[in-house]
This record gives sequence, structure tokens and C-alpha cells, in this order.
Amino acid sequence: MRIGIVSETYPPEINGVALTVHGLARGLAARGHSIELIRPHQREARADEPGILVQEVRGMALPRYPGLRMGLPAGRLLHRRWQRLRPDALYVATEGPLGRSALRTAMRLGIPVATGFHTRFDTYAGHYGLGALAPAVRGYLRRFHRRADATLVPTDALARELRETGIDNVRLLRRAVDTAQFHPAWRDPALRASWGADGSTPVLLYVGRIAAEKNLELAAQAFRAIQQRIPGARYVWVGDGPARAALAAAHPDFIFAGTLQGEALARHYASADLFPFPSLSETFGNVVLEALAAGVPVVAFDQGAAREHLRHAHNGYRIAPGDTEGFIAAAVTLAGNPGLIRHMGRAARASVGRLSPEAVVREFEDLLSGLARRERPVHAVRIAHA
Repeated sequence: MRIGIVSETYPPEINGVALTVHGLARGLAARGHSIELIRPHQREARADEPGILVQEVRGMALPRYPGLRMGLPAGRLLHRRWQRLRPDALYVATEGPLGRSALRTAMRLGIPVATGFHTRFDTYAGHYGLGALAPAVRGYLRRFHRRADATLVPTDALARELRETGIDNVRLLRRAVDTAQFHPAWRDPALRASWGADGSTPVLLYVGRIAAEKNLELAAQAFRAIQQRIPGARYVWVGDGPARAALAAAHPDFIFAGTLQGEALARHYASADLFPFPSLSETFGNVVLEALAAGVPVVAFDQGAAREHLRHAHNGYRIAPGDTEGFIAAAVTLAGNPGLIRHMGRAARASVGRLSPEAVVREFEDLLSGLARRERPVHAVRIAHA
């Protein structure tokens, strides 16, 4: 098949959406499909990948979020391109201006289209002083996804939630993790020593955007509670974001490793002891699976990946959303019990051992093939300016 993928974030950007879309694109290309990737222009060049043809469009920095970009409308360009090289099916991964113009163009040309619900922009609004806009954002997301032939979500809970809002085209596409990349064998005593940690020192790890919507203050509170009992405890932060400078200033003993990939990221996961994940704004949370695969027990709220993959008091602790005291108590309990960390770490690894990224790609392939076989009516939609 000829498959179009539209995403306003993609590597070399590092975030859950970019990496998820990249994995799907690369997996489909490896299975012999021709992939046309539409993305905003990025300053940092990325090597060509077999089977993936990239079409860059204009973009701009995301307001109040340095380091991320969004694509500008490209309806006329996409219309001309897809009339000449029509995709059999289209996947629109993001709901920004570029994604909206791609969806409208696909409707006009009768191209079957699936959308991805990756990010709770309605929730994010409140963290950036725009809480009054949350209802309007929810309305926009609802209208956007209802226009597609299918809206892909990673969990049953999110599927139910979207159906209750009137998005009735929801399809489940679960997530997986590369258990070869994220593995306990990457544990590195020398790396731990560089953090000032020996074999008995509990090391907490954070991986992800360092941003207001991630509930970072609770992570800091949990660490301080641990530190009261175990003064030598360490907290390592992997990632970057708009809140990093303020967090570093407020907590000068935190260890900031910056943005990592590949072997370096795998070593940081495996060299930690527990993974408190305080976010309440995730549709999934890929980092939960990565920590479990590395043999690191997780403390997280009962939503997204935690709801799907955490067994309470087995491979981590699953806490009722909003129970901050329970979250802190679980982190303290785990950090103070090395035997429990080892036991839960083994269970963590075993709990995701059968997850297969290849199986997810095959399911995605089947879904797009099914859409491509369906007749989609052509709509008279005005094309946005390129």
C-alpha cells in the first residue's frame, strides 16, 4: 500500500508522540509499504530511512512550549500532491493546523483516514494559564476526530471516554515496548557511581518532558519524603522542557542528564531502582513500559499504561488518581526496601516480556488495509491556503 502519515512532531524531536509515530512508520516500511511522511520543517537534519519519503511543510514554534513545533496549514500543497500520488490510506497523528488541513483534504479527495488521539490538549490548557479555553479545545478535538473513519487510542479506558463524548469511530491500537533495547542487563555500576550511588543507594528516575503538565511537584515531594529516611537517595532526570530551569534552581541536588536515546537511555533506566510517574495528563505514557522492561518498578496513578500494565504491589504500585499521599507513601515504601525493589523489578520485566512492537505494526497495517478497501464519499470541503 501507499500510506500517508501526517505528524506535527517526529524525530529528531524526542517525545512520546514522535517516537510512537516513528515506530509505526518504520514498521510499515519494513513490511514493504511505501510511506509518505508529511511533517513540519525541522532545523536538525535526519538521515533518510528506506521506504519513507519525507515531505516537509512550513511550521512554527509551539506557543509557550520552546523546542516543539507545529505545522502550518498545507491544504493546497497536499491536494496537488495527493491528486498526483494518491495514498491508499492516511494516518493523521496530530490535531494541529497541519493535521486539520490534511484531514480536510483527505475528505475532499475521498481518501480513507484514521486519526490518532495522543495528547490531552484540553488538560494541558490549564497548566499554561489557558484553563478557560479547555471546553473549546475539547469541542475542537471532538469535531476533528468525528470526521475520520477511525480514531486510534491505546487503552480501553480512553476508548470508553471518547465514545461517551460522541466520538463513535474509536478503534484500539495498543502500545508495546522494545524489550531488547530496554533490559535489566544495561545496569551500569559506573554510571551509578557517577551519581554518587552505590549498590544500596535508592535511585529514582524521571524520563520525559520536564513541563508543568507532568505534575513534577509531586515527584519532588515524593523524593523529599524518601530523603528524610534515606539521606543518600538520588533523583536522576532524563529529558528537557520549559520547567527544567526552575526545577533545577529549586532542587540543586537533582541530577539532570539531558535528553538521551538508544544505549545511553537504556543504561539510565536499568541503573535506576524505582520510577515514580506522577503525571495525570497522559493518554498512555510509553515511559511506564520502558521502565518495566528495564526491570524497574513503577509508582503511577491508575490510568493509561499503568492501568493496563501495573499490578498493584506486584510490579509496582497503582494509585487512585489524586491520592497524592498514597503516591508518596508507595514511593517511600519501595525506596526503603531493597528486597522489594529486586522482587518487583523481576516481576516488572516479566510483565512486559511478551509485548511485541511487530504485532502492533501488523495490527496497524490490518486496520489501514481495511480502511483502504472501504468506499469513502468525496466531500466538498474548501481547501485551506498552503
